[in-house]
Parts: sequence; structure tokens; C-alpha cells
Amino acid sequence: MNLEEHLETTLRAHDQMLHRRVDLLLRTGKLLVESLADTNRIMRNMKRTAAYLGIPEEKLHINIGFTMLMVNVSDENFSFTKFQRINGHGVNMTAISEVSKLSWRAIENDYTLDQYEEELEKIRTKKRNYTPLQTAVGAGFACGGFCIQFGCDWMAFLYASIAAIIGMRVRQKCNESGLNGYIGIAIAAFVATMIAWASTYLPETWTNTPWHPLLACALFIVPGVPLINFVDDMLDNFIQVGIVRAVNTLLMMGAMAFGIAFAVKLCAIDNFFPTISMVPHHEYWEYALAAAISAMGFSMIFNIQRRLLWVVAIGGILAVCTRNFVNLGPSTNNIGLDMGLVVGSFTGALLVSLIAVKAVHWFHVPNHVLTIPSVIPMIPGVLMYRMLFGLINMNVQNLEGVTPLMKAIESGVNSGLVILCISVGVAIPNIFGRKYIASSKNKHLAEILEERHKRGKFVEW
Repeated sequence: MNLEEHLETTLRAHDQMLHRRVDLLLRTGKLLVESLADTNRIMRNMKRTAAYLGIPEEKLHINIGFTMLMVNVSDENFSFTKFQRINGHGVNMTAISEVSKLSWRAIENDYTLDQYEEELEKIRTKKRNYTPLQTAVGAGFACGGFCIQFGCDWMAFLYASIAAIIGMRVRQKCNESGLNGYIGIAIAAFVATMIAWASTYLPETWTNTPWHPLLACALFIVPGVPLINFVDDMLDNFIQVGIVRAVNTLLMMGAMAFGIAFAVKLCAIDNFFPTISMVPHHEYWEYALAAAISAMGFSMIFNIQRRLLWVVAIGGILAVCTRNFVNLGPSTNNIGLDMGLVVGSFTGALLVSLIAVKAVHWFHVPNHVLTIPSVIPMIPGVLMYRMLFGLINMNVQNLEGVTPLMKAIESGVNSGLVILCISVGVAIPNIFGRKYIASSKNKHLAEILEERHKRGKFVEW
């Protein structure tokens, strides 16, 4: 073999090795995007994986989109670019956590490319922690927990849970059939609302709050993770991905609203808000129990490890009880600061997020695995339904001359402020704390990479 052939063979082998490394990097990022990790986490994990793969950061260029990933490796003499399409999205907190652990483990234990690929494939193909039926039951009881917070009794809790369980199973079947996701959401919301409406015809002696299940039966669809990720991305300056996440969230909420509104019109359901008491009357322990049930139920939807269910339940209790203490006051016959729902929701989310900054080191999971399910029970479902019913009956005018449209706008603004404050409360401590956490992690990463250099296990491109 002459020199020219030898150089050509060497370059071909070099290209094949680089191609495989970039492919593994893209597959890692794809798994994170499909599991609905926030963009900052995706970027950090991909850069750490690139360090393991021997791709220097100064030669690496990553572009993260909601439906497409791009990686470019280049210097003054060479450039290689590859794209990876994202096929679908579904919350999988276990996969997010395990990919993060894998990136560290691969560096520390000198994984070969074959070992890394095998471990990554195990994470991708791993069965979810809960069967579809278990997930549906968890989602149902989560909605029942919402119903308790809205003021229902425990029999209405059961009605809301059953309606939500059936609605969740319908959504799962729609997803399995390959139906458009937004259509599946609309159908699931419609079915859940119809069943909750049918429960109002059961004997009146069974429950004193027959209409409350209608407020909670479809809340298993609320896109809490995309919503909080949207706020995270915007604060982290990933504007383009954040806007796409926001649009996706709005489409999901719109599909949910369409399904509910169609059921309301089909069944000629009148505005039932004047017939129900919106004044909180439960004891704090009942709110705490309902919050724990809702947090654990959403954890099952998000595929969180079973060992963390009790942790998330405590987080939900802290979030809701803090919210209620700051929100409620003497005017509602409760002990509290009477500072309003917006401030209360922000305070509850902020407290849980601050605790999670430390708790992630105790349980070895990403921050959002603990915080997002804990704050979901604070979603203002009553305000969202008030807005929806106001829009449905927008042309009706009451005796005071105030149209339901004005009430709808008021409820919509208030619910938007509450959701924004929950998202910001979750995001801010994580973003500010990340600067300090990142510096220590970067230091640790540099140390273990130096050790790999000394062992002769680290070969840069």
C-alpha cells in the first residue's frame, strides 16, 4: 500500500468514526427532546456526551429545535454536519434522569462506543414504570384531587376520578391508533365531560356537589411540562424553541377546550357556577391529601420512578398548603395571609423549587422531576372553566348589564397570571442556582476528563 492509499484509508476510518460519534450524540439529544426535557438540560447533556465522545467543545456546534436537531463538528480544515428528525413527544422523566446519569457514567468508567450505544438503547426501549391502565387510574385520581381543591365532597371526588380514568384511556387508545394528537385530546376531553355530566343524574343524596366533577374531569390533559419548559426556555434565551413550545401548549389547551365546549353544547349544560359555592370550606388536611393524590397521579403520567412518588406527594402538599396559607384569610374563614391566589401560587411554587435545588442531590434526579409534579395541583382549573363558560355564553347579558365575555376575560387574565407565576416560581431558583451548580459540575467534568487523558482513554477528534 503506497502512501496515498494509506492516507485515504486513514481518512475514511476517521470519517466513519466521527460519523458514529455524531450519530450517538444526536441520538442522545433526540431521546431528551422526545422525553420533553427543557432545552438548557438538552444542551448540557449533549455537551457532556460530546466530551465523552472526544469532540472538543470549541469544534462543536449544536442547534436544538422542537422537531429537528443539528450537530456540526468543524475546524479550519474540516466540517461535518448531520441532522436528526424528532418523531414525537411524550413526558418521560425516567429517561431524562437516566440519560444524565449515563453521560457521567460513560466518562468515569471509560465506556467504549459499543457500551454507550447499548446503554442508550436500553433507556430508549425501556418499558414505562406504569402500565397504561395504572397511568389512567393515576390520572383519574389526580383529577379527583383537583375536584377536592375546587370544593367538592369525597363522593364527587369518585365521580370525577371515574370520568377522568375513562377519558385518559380514550386518549391512550387514540394515541395507539396513530390519530392526530390534538384530535385525541379533544375526543378525550369530550368523553370525560360527558361522563361527568351523566353523573349529575345520580341520586342527589349521594353528593352535595354534583357539578364539581365537570370542573376537574379533563384536567389530566393540562400540558404542565410543556408550559413550564416554555417559561424555562424563554428565561434561558432559547427563544425560538420556547415559542414553539408555547404554540404547542396553546394548541393542546385549545383542543381540550373544544372537546369540553362541544360536550357542553351537545348536552345543553347551563352555566352551573352560580349554583355552586366557590368559597373554600375543607380543612387543611383535606387539601393536603388531595394535593398529594394529584401530585402522585401526574407523576405516573410523567413516568417518574416509583421510589419518588412519596417525595413528590410531600412536594405537592407543601406547594398547595403554602399557596392556601398565603392566598386565604379571614374572609374565607381560614387562617392565612389573604394575599390572593396569584401571590400564593408563586410562593408555593418558589418554596418547592428552592427545596428541590437541594433535594436533587439527595435523590439524584433532575430538578424538574421533583418540582413539576409537585406544582401541577396548583393549576387554576376553576378559573379556566369560568373563562370557557363565559366564551360559550358570551352573548348573554345579566341584569347588571355585564356580559359573560367580560367575566371570561377577567377569569382568563387571572388564570394566565397564576399559571405564569407557577412557571416562574419553578424556573427562577433553578436558573439562578444553575450558575453555581454548573460551575462545580464543570470543574468535576474537567477533573475526570484529565484522569482519562492520563489513563490514555481519551482520544479527541
